[in-house]
Amino acid sequence: MKLILRFILRVWFRFRAHNTAALDAPGPVLLLPNHSSWLDWAFLYVLLDDDWKFVTSATTADASWITRRMMVNSRTFPVETTSPFAAKHMSEFLGKGGRLVLFPEGRISLTGSMMKLYDGTGFLLHKTGAKVIVAYLRNAVRVPFVRHKGWTRWFPEVSAHFTDAIVPSKSTGVSNAVARQKMTTWLRDRMVTLQYDVENEFGRTHLLAAIADIAARLPGKVVLEDISWKELDYRRLMVGTEVLAGCWRRLLAGSPEGSRVGVLLPNVNAVPVTLLSLWAAGRVPAILNFSTGTPVMVTCAKLAGLRHVITSHAFLDKAKLDLKPLEAAGIQLVYLEEVRAGVPKADKLKAALRHRVSCGGLFRDFKAASDDAAVILFTSGSEGIPKGVELTHRNLLANIRQIDLHLDTDDHERFFNAMPMFHSIGLTACTLFPLVRGFYVFLYPSPLHYRVVPAVLYDKACTVMVGTNTFLNGYARRANPYDFTSVKFLIGGAEKVQEATAQTWSRKFGVRILEGYGATECSPVICANSRMEPRFGSVGRFLPGMEWRLEAVDGIAEGGRLFVRGANVMKGYLNAEPNEKFKALGGWYDTGDLAKVDEDGYVFLLGRMKRFAKVSGEMVSLTAVEDVLAGAFPQYGARCEVVVVAVPCDDKGEKLIAVTNEPKLTLDQIREAVRGHGLTNLCVPREVRSVPEIPKLGTGKTDHRALLEMLTKA
Repeated sequence: MKLILRFILRVWFRFRAHNTAALDAPGPVLLLPNHSSWLDWAFLYVLLDDDWKFVTSATTADASWITRRMMVNSRTFPVETTSPFAAKHMSEFLGKGGRLVLFPEGRISLTGSMMKLYDGTGFLLHKTGAKVIVAYLRNAVRVPFVRHKGWTRWFPEVSAHFTDAIVPSKSTGVSNAVARQKMTTWLRDRMVTLQYDVENEFGRTHLLAAIADIAARLPGKVVLEDISWKELDYRRLMVGTEVLAGCWRRLLAGSPEGSRVGVLLPNVNAVPVTLLSLWAAGRVPAILNFSTGTPVMVTCAKLAGLRHVITSHAFLDKAKLDLKPLEAAGIQLVYLEEVRAGVPKADKLKAALRHRVSCGGLFRDFKAASDDAAVILFTSGSEGIPKGVELTHRNLLANIRQIDLHLDTDDHERFFNAMPMFHSIGLTACTLFPLVRGFYVFLYPSPLHYRVVPAVLYDKACTVMVGTNTFLNGYARRANPYDFTSVKFLIGGAEKVQEATAQTWSRKFGVRILEGYGATECSPVICANSRMEPRFGSVGRFLPGMEWRLEAVDGIAEGGRLFVRGANVMKGYLNAEPNEKFKALGGWYDTGDLAKVDEDGYVFLLGRMKRFAKVSGEMVSLTAVEDVLAGAFPQYGARCEVVVVAVPCDDKGEKLIAVTNEPKLTLDQIREAVRGHGLTNLCVPREVRSVPEIPKLGTGKTDHRALLEMLTKA
């Protein structure tokens, strides 16, 4: 029976198993796999010795004679799942040296992603001290016999992957309830980490190949739409990629393969097509931030060594950008309208036929070495000159997999992306991630259209949106309470989500903001809250595969300076001096942020090192003072903003100045708000300054450099 079933699985699903030697571990031992399909038991059964038993539900077994035959036999261990004695019976069996297979999710996934783990498994681990083998059934989610409503295939390639048997360390000095929860969290981390490691080892290594792979599965799936209301399915995306790649090979023939090409475009369908086609042509896109102004763009272009910049006449006219300084610097502008007009009809027909027969087949074998650059992005420059960040295909794919495993998404998610793609969140999390996963994305050209964005999101019934605190506040002021009814995941990032913002979204729209944290240098996401593991006030737990450490800082009582390392951390900077400092850290990235991490692994940001002031010898967090002042003055409306900066002071070293866009706000009101939240006198601003508007970067962050310049000139 076992040999016949193994042969069927090998032929039907090309089934393979890895590290099966771990299954020889003597009892007591628990095998804990993810649960994606009705066939999961079969994939494991053909690999296990006869003394292994599958834990089944005695209640479900009574549903019919078929289920009883399958779930109550010599290879199963039936338990009453509602009985308090179920764990006791399993514990006794393990205590005798038994070996059990237990699905900790307790059910077949309804989303395709891993669901919550029942803490009964954690209790079993805590009480028995049994060895643990974690298993990952890769691609079992795509077999036809599943419960989720996403896409499946008749012949997916399925594999089983196992960790070595380990004994989890016991929690001491805590109650059974706490120990059970900690053990359940430990198990989930192990399962997610295994999946992440396996996907990195066996998954695609090139972004174009990863997108072509899903295109071959879902050629007719509409994945892109922009404000022109034009839709692109995967087949049209692949055709456009091939056609444009041929154009770049002709137009950029003078530049060597691997050279950098500038991209200066807003959020429209043309951007993903341009990026994919440049990769297909062997070039590295460098995405310029048009919100910084032409002088900064020239500096960035020179830093990246650009000879060509791809842009659009229509975009330049609407944005009123003058690119003559770029041309004066010897950079040639390539206009998409002219490139499209020059595409031979024969090339279009050839590409259309190729991808009608085999959608994405031309690109599925693309491979990338670990250090092959994928894109050049530039930091926001909120506190200095922008730095050029070189991200590889490995970096971006690692972060995409981290995000995918951290969130409980299903195949029907619909992304709304108003974050510009020169920002790493807009590029990786809101564009490349959905393209690799097969999600629909609506691209909107500006996050500043506070009245239009909610209306378009509502019209398109999008389920995922990412925004900064500034943008989310703007939408909340203008939106109808029903506009965000379809939103499942509202991610806040790039700047701290203030409590007033979170309260507004919860009360007005019934939507919980899941705050995350990242950096361009990390592709960008480092940690994030999820619907399964939220903790308000934190930026969530570290994504799988992330290492971290804190270095003590003088004057800071708790926490320290955060350093991170992982496959998503950049290749390096284009700037010589910053790159030298980064390389000296041996793969670690200095975030420049102060943070503390609680016993459950949740990260709490204390502020940037540069956003601390030394007042009378004590370190004061400017961010903490701003959090107190956010929403503290409802009498002035939701538009009222207060930013706190530090300037030199003769008697105290530095002093705090509150800068606001509300001219009626007084220093006494600010002092009362700060003291009312229990902060010390050192945290009270000494002055208040009024400005017409708080300067912002294109990403929505406060431009502190520009703000200090305004104060200096005043």
